Amino acid sequence: MGTITERRRTGGTTAYRAQIVIKSNGQVVYRGSETFDRRSTAEAWMKRREKELKSPGGLEAARRKVGTVGDVIKDYILEKEGGMGRTKTQVLRSICESHLISDIPTSDLQPKHIVDFARGLRRGGRSPSTVQNYLSHLSAALSMGRTAWGYDLDRNVVEDGVTACRQLDLAGKSNCRDRRPTLAEIDALMTHFAEASARVSRTLPMHRIMAFAIFSARRQEEITLITWEDFNEDEMRQMVRDMKHPGQKKGNDVLCEVTPEALRVMQLQPGRSGRIFPYNSDTISTRFTRACKFLEIEDLHFHDLRHEGISRLFEMGCTIPQVAAVSGHRSWQSLKRYSHLRMSGDKFAGWAWWDKLEAE
Repeated sequence: MGTITERRRTGGTTAYRAQIVIKSNGQVVYRGSETFDRRSTAEAWMKRREKELKSPGGLEAARRKVGTVGDVIKDYILEKEGGMGRTKTQVLRSICESHLISDIPTSDLQPKHIVDFARGLRRGGRSPSTVQNYLSHLSAALSMGRTAWGYDLDRNVVEDGVTACRQLDLAGKSNCRDRRPTLAEIDALMTHFAEASARVSRTLPMHRIMAFAIFSARRQEEITLITWEDFNEDEMRQMVRDMKHPGQKKGNDVLCEVTPEALRVMQLQPGRSGRIFPYNSDTISTRFTRACKFLEIEDLHFHDLRHEGISRLFEMGCTIPQVAAVSGHRSWQSLKRYSHLRMSGDKFAGWAWWDKLEAE
C-alpha cells in the first residue's frame, strides 16, 4: 500500500518521500504523502498512517478535505461569485476577517466557537437580527463545504451552535419596526437637502431621491439601479432587476407598478436613458444619516421611507394585491410588517413640495 522514494536534493542531502495509495475497483480512492530527512522517520510515519487508514472510519475521515472555516468561506465566495447579493458577500468577507471563527480548523469546530463568534458580534454592537443574518450565511457556507467539497465538518456542530445562540438571545428575528417619518420631519429633511442642492449644483438631489423613495416604495439600492429602458410609461410599470429576495439574490426581476407621484419625480431627472438616479447607494445612506443627526431627528432610517410609502397606499384604501404590485412583495406575510396605519386618506394631498420640486 505504501512506498518510499529516495531522491537527492539540490544541496546534496537526501530526502525520503513516503506515499500511500489506496485503490478500489481499479480507482484511486485515497492518495497521501509526506517527505522526511530520514528513512526511519518515513517508515514510522507510513506504518502509523496505514494503521489509521485501516481503522474503522479511518479512510472516510482521511478523504475529507482539511482546512479552516475561513478556507470554506473563501471557497464558497469563489464558487458563488456573481451569484450572491452585495450584503451577503460583505457579511461572508467580514466573517473571514474574524479570528474568533475563521482560523479554526473545520475538524475542530465546536458549538462553543459559534457562540463565541456571536458574542463577539453582539459586543461589537450588532443586533440579534444582524447576528442571525451572519449565522445564516455562515451555516450556508459550511453546509456547502461539507456536502460539495468534502470538508471535515460535523453538521450537528453548526446546528447546535446556532440553536444555542438563539436560546442565549444572541441571535433572533428582528422586531417588527413601525417607525414612520412625520410630515414635519420630511419637511425638515427636504428643506435641508434642497438648500444644499441650491448651494452646490452638482451635489446629490437628496430631496428628489427622498420623494421618489416615498412615492415609489423602492429600496435604497433599487433606486440607484432602475433604468429608463426598463420603464414602460404606457403601462406605468418598471422592471426592478435583482430585487431583494431571501432565496434568490440574482435574476429575481420583478415588474412593479409606478405610481403617478413617483413618475412626477422621475420626470424631474435629466436625461431619458441609462439609470434614472445614477448615484451611489452608500452615499445616499450616509447623507441621510448625517442629515438626521444634524436636524436631531432620532431613529429614522432611509428604509423607513419605503415603510412610509407602503403604509400610505394602505391608508389610501389600496388592497393587498394593489400595494404588492407597487412594492414587489410576493406574500402578505412579508408585506404586513410595513402596514402600520396612522390615518385614512392621503396625508400628502396638496403637498407643498410638489411646486418647489417642479420649479427647480
